[in-house]
Amino acid sequence: MKTHIESTFLPAAAQRRRFIGAGLGLAAAGWLPGPARAQAWPAKPIKIIAAQAPGSSNDATARALAEYMTGRLGVPVVVENRSGAIGMIAADAVARSAPDGYTLLITLHSQLAQAPVLLKKVPLDTTKDLTPVAAFSTGTSPMVVKKDLPVKNLKELIELARKRPVSVGNYGIGSGWQLMMSQLAKQTGAKFDLVNYKGTGPMVFDLMAGNIDIGAGSMAGMAAGIQRGAFRPILVISGDRSEALLPGIPTWADEGFTGPAFENLKECNMLLGPANLPRDVVQRLAEVARDSATKSEPVKTVLAQLGVEGPPWTGVELQQFIQRTWPTYQTMTRELGLVVE
Repeated sequence: MKTHIESTFLPAAAQRRRFIGAGLGLAAAGWLPGPARAQAWPAKPIKIIAAQAPGSSNDATARALAEYMTGRLGVPVVVENRSGAIGMIAADAVARSAPDGYTLLITLHSQLAQAPVLLKKVPLDTTKDLTPVAAFSTGTSPMVVKKDLPVKNLKELIELARKRPVSVGNYGIGSGWQLMMSQLAKQTGAKFDLVNYKGTGPMVFDLMAGNIDIGAGSMAGMAAGIQRGAFRPILVISGDRSEALLPGIPTWADEGFTGPAFENLKECNMLLGPANLPRDVVQRLAEVARDSATKSEPVKTVLAQLGVEGPPWTGVELQQFIQRTWPTYQTMTRELGLVVE
Protein backbone atom coordinates (compact mmCIF):
# COMPACT_ATOMS: atom_id res chain seq x y z
CA MET A 1 0.00 0.00 0.00
CA LYS A 2 1.39 3.37 -1.01
CA THR A 3 2.16 5.74 1.83
CA HIS A 4 2.65 9.47 1.71
CA ILE A 5 4.48 11.33 4.42
CA GLU A 6 6.46 14.44 3.58
CA SER A 7 9.05 16.41 5.47
CA THR A 8 12.28 18.29 4.94
CA PHE A 9 14.52 15.43 6.07
CA LEU A 10 17.55 14.31 4.10
CA PRO A 11 18.28 10.56 3.67
CA ALA A 12 20.84 9.16 6.06
CA ALA A 13 23.31 6.40 5.26
CA ALA A 14 22.00 3.06 6.42
CA GLN A 15 24.67 2.33 8.93
CA ARG A 16 24.09 -0.44 11.43
CA ARG A 17 25.30 0.22 14.94
CA ARG A 18 25.17 -2.44 17.58
CA PHE A 19 22.76 -1.52 20.35
CA ILE A 20 24.30 -1.95 23.75
CA GLY A 21 21.29 -2.72 25.91
CA ALA A 22 22.07 -3.95 29.36
CA GLY A 23 24.24 -1.90 31.60
CA LEU A 24 24.59 1.46 29.82
CA GLY A 25 27.27 2.55 32.17
CA LEU A 26 25.94 0.59 35.15
CA ALA A 27 29.09 -1.54 35.18
CA ALA A 28 30.61 1.23 37.19
CA ALA A 29 30.79 -0.61 40.44
CA GLY A 30 34.37 -1.71 39.85
CA TRP A 31 35.50 1.90 39.88
CA LEU A 32 34.45 2.42 43.49
CA PRO A 33 37.62 2.47 45.62
CA GLY A 34 35.75 1.80 48.85
CA PRO A 35 32.56 2.52 50.78
CA ALA A 36 33.97 5.67 52.33
CA ARG A 37 33.59 7.57 49.06
CA ALA A 38 29.84 6.97 48.79
CA GLN A 39 29.29 7.51 52.51
CA ALA A 40 30.70 11.03 52.21
CA TRP A 41 28.23 11.87 49.46
CA PRO A 42 26.72 14.41 49.24
CA ALA A 43 29.01 16.98 50.81
CA LYS A 44 28.38 19.93 48.46
CA PRO A 45 25.68 21.29 46.12
CA ILE A 46 24.37 19.10 43.32
CA LYS A 47 23.55 20.39 39.84
CA ILE A 48 20.90 18.84 37.59
CA ILE A 49 21.26 19.85 33.93
CA ALA A 50 17.88 19.74 32.16
CA ALA A 51 18.09 19.12 28.44
CA GLN A 52 14.82 20.90 27.59
CA ALA A 53 13.68 24.47 28.02
CA PRO A 54 11.64 25.85 30.94
CA GLY A 55 7.95 25.04 30.67
CA SER A 56 8.50 21.48 29.44
CA SER A 57 7.65 18.32 31.36
CA ASN A 58 11.39 17.76 31.53
CA ASP A 59 12.02 21.08 33.26
CA ALA A 60 9.01 20.72 35.57
CA THR A 61 10.10 17.24 36.65
CA ALA A 62 13.69 18.39 37.20
CA ARG A 63 12.70 21.33 39.40
CA ALA A 64 10.21 19.38 41.49
CA LEU A 65 12.75 16.59 42.00
CA ALA A 66 15.51 19.10 42.87
CA GLU A 67 13.34 20.60 45.60
CA TYR A 68 12.73 17.19 47.15
CA MET A 69 16.40 16.20 46.85
CA THR A 70 17.46 19.39 48.62
CA GLY A 71 15.41 18.50 51.68
CA ARG A 72 16.15 14.79 51.56
CA LEU A 73 19.92 15.01 50.99
CA GLY A 74 20.63 18.13 53.02
CA VAL A 75 22.52 20.01 50.30
CA PRO A 76 21.33 22.53 47.70
CA VAL A 77 20.21 20.95 44.42
CA VAL A 78 19.91 23.39 41.52
CA VAL A 79 18.60 23.02 37.97
CA GLU A 80 20.33 24.47 34.93
CA ASN A 81 18.67 24.35 31.49
CA ARG A 82 20.89 23.58 28.50
CA SER A 83 18.67 22.77 25.55
CA GLY A 84 19.72 22.10 21.98
CA ALA A 85 21.32 19.53 19.66
CA ILE A 86 18.72 16.84 20.50
CA GLY A 87 19.69 17.02 24.15
CA MET A 88 23.37 16.43 23.41
CA ILE A 89 24.57 19.78 24.77
CA ALA A 90 23.31 18.81 28.22
CA ALA A 91 24.26 15.15 27.88
CA ASP A 92 27.82 15.93 26.82
CA ALA A 93 28.29 18.33 29.75
CA VAL A 94 27.29 15.60 32.20
CA ALA A 95 29.28 12.88 30.44
CA ARG A 96 32.42 15.03 30.75
CA SER A 97 31.85 15.79 34.43
CA ALA A 98 33.52 13.97 37.31
CA PRO A 99 31.70 10.74 38.25
CA ASP A 100 31.07 11.89 41.80
CA GLY A 101 27.30 12.41 41.87
CA TYR A 102 27.40 16.21 41.84
CA THR A 103 26.45 16.73 38.17
CA LEU A 104 23.36 14.95 36.88
CA LEU A 105 21.26 15.01 33.72
CA ILE A 106 17.51 14.97 33.12
CA THR A 107 16.57 14.47 29.49
CA LEU A 108 13.95 12.85 27.29
CA HIS A 109 15.23 9.31 26.89
CA SER A 110 14.22 9.26 23.21
CA GLN A 111 16.89 11.85 22.52
CA LEU A 112 19.56 9.59 23.96
CA ALA A 113 18.26 6.75 21.81
CA GLN A 114 18.00 8.85 18.66
CA ALA A 115 21.16 10.95 18.73
CA PRO A 116 23.47 8.22 17.34
CA VAL A 117 21.09 7.78 14.39
CA LEU A 118 19.93 11.35 13.75
CA LEU A 119 23.21 13.23 14.18
CA LYS A 120 26.17 12.92 11.84
CA LYS A 121 28.51 13.72 14.71
CA VAL A 122 27.67 12.77 18.28
CA PRO A 123 29.89 14.14 21.06
CA LEU A 124 29.42 11.09 23.28
CA ASP A 125 28.37 7.45 23.25
CA THR A 126 24.95 7.59 24.88
CA THR A 127 25.10 3.86 25.70
CA LYS A 128 28.47 4.01 27.47
CA ASP A 129 29.19 7.53 28.69
CA LEU A 130 26.16 7.94 30.97
CA THR A 131 24.72 5.97 33.89
CA PRO A 132 20.90 5.69 33.92
CA VAL A 133 19.50 6.17 37.43
CA ALA A 134 15.71 6.57 37.15
CA ALA A 135 13.04 7.36 34.58
CA PHE A 136 9.86 9.38 35.16
CA SER A 137 7.12 8.69 32.61
CA THR A 138 5.80 11.70 30.72
CA GLY A 139 2.35 10.23 31.32
CA THR A 140 -0.75 10.50 29.19
CA SER A 141 0.08 12.15 25.86
CA PRO A 142 -2.82 13.11 23.60
CA MET A 143 -3.16 13.48 19.85
CA VAL A 144 -5.20 16.62 19.24
CA VAL A 145 -6.95 18.11 16.21
CA LYS A 146 -7.63 21.79 15.58
CA LYS A 147 -11.08 22.83 16.71
CA ASP A 148 -12.66 23.05 13.26
CA LEU A 149 -11.19 19.88 11.73
CA PRO A 150 -14.23 17.76 10.78
CA VAL A 151 -13.22 14.58 12.61
CA LYS A 152 -14.30 13.15 15.95
CA ASN A 153 -12.02 10.14 16.25
CA LEU A 154 -9.02 8.33 14.74
CA LYS A 155 -11.11 6.45 12.18
CA GLU A 156 -12.52 9.68 10.78
CA LEU A 157 -9.04 11.24 10.77
CA ILE A 158 -7.69 8.36 8.69
CA GLU A 159 -10.64 8.63 6.29
CA LEU A 160 -9.98 12.36 5.87
CA ALA A 161 -6.24 11.81 5.34
CA ARG A 162 -6.99 9.30 2.58
CA LYS A 163 -8.91 12.02 0.73
CA ARG A 164 -6.48 14.89 1.25
CA PRO A 165 -3.18 15.47 3.09
CA VAL A 166 -3.47 16.27 6.79
CA SER A 167 -0.77 18.52 8.23
CA VAL A 168 0.96 17.12 11.33
CA GLY A 169 2.79 19.35 13.80
CA ASN A 170 5.94 17.62 15.06
CA TYR A 171 7.64 18.92 18.20
CA GLY A 172 10.98 17.26 17.50
CA ILE A 173 12.74 15.47 14.63
CA GLY A 174 12.74 11.75 15.31
CA SER A 175 10.09 12.00 18.02
CA GLY A 176 8.03 8.95 18.87
CA TRP A 177 5.02 10.90 17.58
CA GLN A 178 6.64 11.31 14.16
CA LEU A 179 7.51 7.61 13.99
CA MET A 180 3.98 6.62 15.01
CA MET A 181 2.44 8.78 12.29
CA SER A 182 4.84 7.34 9.73
CA GLN A 183 3.73 3.83 10.67
CA LEU A 184 0.07 4.87 10.62
CA ALA A 185 0.52 6.21 7.09
CA LYS A 186 2.23 3.00 6.02
CA GLN A 187 -0.54 0.79 7.41
CA THR A 188 -3.55 2.81 6.27
CA GLY A 189 -2.55 4.70 3.12
CA ALA A 190 -3.37 7.98 4.83
CA LYS A 191 -1.48 11.10 3.74
CA PHE A 192 0.25 13.10 6.47
CA ASP A 193 2.43 16.15 5.78
CA LEU A 194 4.94 16.71 8.56
CA VAL A 195 5.66 20.24 9.81
CA ASN A 196 8.67 20.38 12.15
CA TYR A 197 8.89 22.74 15.13
CA LYS A 198 11.56 23.46 17.69
CA GLY A 199 9.58 22.27 20.67
CA THR A 200 5.95 21.92 21.72
CA GLY A 201 5.35 25.64 22.30
CA PRO A 202 5.57 26.84 18.67
CA MET A 203 3.57 23.82 17.51
CA VAL A 204 0.78 24.55 19.99
CA PHE A 205 0.70 28.20 18.87
CA ASP A 206 0.14 27.13 15.26
CA LEU A 207 -2.51 24.62 16.31
CA MET A 208 -4.38 27.34 18.13
CA ALA A 209 -4.11 29.57 15.08
CA GLY A 210 -5.45 26.79 12.87
CA ASN A 211 -2.29 26.70 10.73
CA ILE A 212 -1.86 22.93 11.13
CA ASP A 213 -4.43 20.16 11.45
CA ILE A 214 -3.14 17.92 14.22
CA GLY A 215 -0.38 17.63 16.82
CA ALA A 216 0.57 15.74 19.97
CA GLY A 217 2.56 16.13 23.15
CA SER A 218 2.51 15.69 26.90
CA MET A 219 -0.24 17.18 29.01
CA ALA A 220 2.28 19.78 30.20
CA GLY A 221 2.12 21.38 26.78
CA MET A 222 -1.38 20.42 25.65
CA ALA A 223 -3.61 20.86 28.69
CA ALA A 224 -4.16 24.62 28.37
CA GLY A 225 -5.22 24.41 24.72
CA ILE A 226 -7.57 21.51 25.44
CA GLN A 227 -9.16 23.32 28.36
CA ARG A 228 -9.70 26.46 26.25
CA GLY A 229 -11.21 24.48 23.40
CA ALA A 230 -8.48 25.60 21.00
CA PHE A 231 -8.04 21.98 19.93
CA ARG A 232 -9.63 18.64 20.76
CA PRO A 233 -8.06 15.35 21.94
CA ILE A 234 -9.02 12.23 19.97
CA LEU A 235 -6.38 9.66 21.00
CA VAL A 236 -3.87 8.83 23.73
CA ILE A 237 -0.62 8.13 21.86
CA SER A 238 1.53 7.30 24.90
CA GLY A 239 0.73 6.33 28.47
CA ASP A 240 -2.51 4.99 29.84
CA ARG A 241 -6.09 6.15 29.40
CA SER A 242 -6.96 8.80 31.93
CA GLU A 243 -10.58 9.39 32.83
CA ALA A 244 -9.44 12.24 35.07
CA LEU A 245 -7.53 14.14 32.38
CA LEU A 246 -8.97 12.86 29.09
CA PRO A 247 -12.31 11.16 29.80
CA GLY A 248 -13.40 8.76 27.08
CA ILE A 249 -10.30 9.21 24.93
CA PRO A 250 -8.99 5.84 23.63
CA THR A 251 -5.45 4.56 23.15
CA TRP A 252 -3.82 3.08 20.02
CA ALA A 253 -4.64 -0.40 21.32
CA ASP A 254 -8.27 0.57 21.89
CA GLU A 255 -8.43 1.58 18.23
CA GLY A 256 -6.85 -1.68 17.08
CA PHE A 257 -3.28 -0.52 16.43
CA THR A 258 -0.57 -2.66 18.00
CA GLY A 259 3.08 -3.49 17.32
CA PRO A 260 6.42 -1.84 18.20
CA ALA A 261 5.58 1.58 16.74
CA PHE A 262 2.45 1.90 18.85
CA GLU A 263 3.64 0.04 21.96
CA ASN A 264 7.38 0.66 22.38
CA LEU A 265 7.78 4.36 21.67
CA LYS A 266 7.08 5.43 25.22
CA GLU A 267 8.60 8.68 26.46
CA CYS A 268 10.11 9.48 29.82
CA ASN A 269 12.28 12.04 31.57
CA MET A 270 15.39 10.09 32.50
CA LEU A 271 17.78 10.95 35.33
CA LEU A 272 21.41 10.03 34.60
CA GLY A 273 24.94 10.64 35.79
CA PRO A 274 28.28 10.23 34.03
CA ALA A 275 29.79 6.80 33.44
CA ASN A 276 31.55 5.19 36.41
CA LEU A 277 29.15 6.72 38.89
CA PRO A 278 29.67 4.78 42.15
CA ARG A 279 27.10 2.06 42.73
CA ASP A 280 26.13 3.36 46.16
CA VAL A 281 25.49 6.84 44.76
CA VAL A 282 23.36 5.37 41.96
CA GLN A 283 21.35 3.38 44.47
CA ARG A 284 20.83 6.36 46.76
CA LEU A 285 19.75 8.60 43.90
CA ALA A 286 17.39 5.91 42.64
CA GLU A 287 15.87 5.56 46.12
CA VAL A 288 15.34 9.32 46.39
CA ALA A 289 13.77 9.42 42.91
CA ARG A 290 11.38 6.58 43.75
CA ASP A 291 10.41 8.12 47.06
CA SER A 292 9.76 11.52 45.47
CA ALA A 293 6.76 10.12 43.61
CA THR A 294 4.92 9.52 46.90
CA LYS A 295 6.63 11.80 49.42
CA SER A 296 7.11 15.07 47.50
CA GLU A 297 4.05 17.26 46.96
CA PRO A 298 5.68 19.15 44.02
CA VAL A 299 6.66 15.88 42.30
CA LYS A 300 3.22 14.37 42.94
CA THR A 301 1.62 17.49 41.48
CA VAL A 302 3.73 17.37 38.31
CA LEU A 303 3.08 13.65 37.81
CA ALA A 304 -0.65 14.10 38.41
CA GLN A 305 -0.78 16.90 35.85
CA LEU A 306 0.93 14.62 33.34
CA GLY A 307 -1.33 11.68 34.13
CA VAL A 308 1.49 9.53 35.49
CA GLU A 309 0.59 6.58 37.68
CA GLY A 310 3.21 4.63 39.59
CA PRO A 311 6.80 5.34 40.65
CA PRO A 312 9.73 6.01 38.31
CA TRP A 313 11.57 3.03 36.85
CA THR A 314 14.92 2.13 38.37
CA GLY A 315 17.35 -0.80 38.40
CA VAL A 316 16.50 -3.84 36.29
CA GLU A 317 13.12 -2.40 35.30
CA LEU A 318 14.87 0.66 33.87
CA GLN A 319 17.38 -1.47 31.95
CA GLN A 320 14.55 -3.55 30.48
CA PHE A 321 12.71 -0.38 29.44
CA ILE A 322 15.80 0.87 27.59
CA GLN A 323 16.39 -2.49 25.92
CA ARG A 324 12.80 -2.58 24.70
CA THR A 325 12.39 1.00 23.48
CA TRP A 326 15.74 2.18 22.11
CA PRO A 327 16.01 -0.40 19.30
CA THR A 328 12.51 0.49 18.08
CA TYR A 329 13.35 4.20 17.95
CA GLN A 330 16.61 3.56 16.12
CA THR A 331 15.30 0.97 13.66
CA MET A 332 12.35 3.11 12.58
CA THR A 333 14.51 6.22 12.30
CA ARG A 334 16.97 4.40 10.03
CA GLU A 335 14.11 3.09 7.91
CA LEU A 336 12.83 6.64 7.41
CA GLY A 337 16.32 7.93 6.64
CA LEU A 338 16.00 10.79 9.11
CA VAL A 339 19.00 13.00 9.82
CA VAL A 340 19.60 16.34 11.50
CA GLU A 341 22.10 18.65 9.88
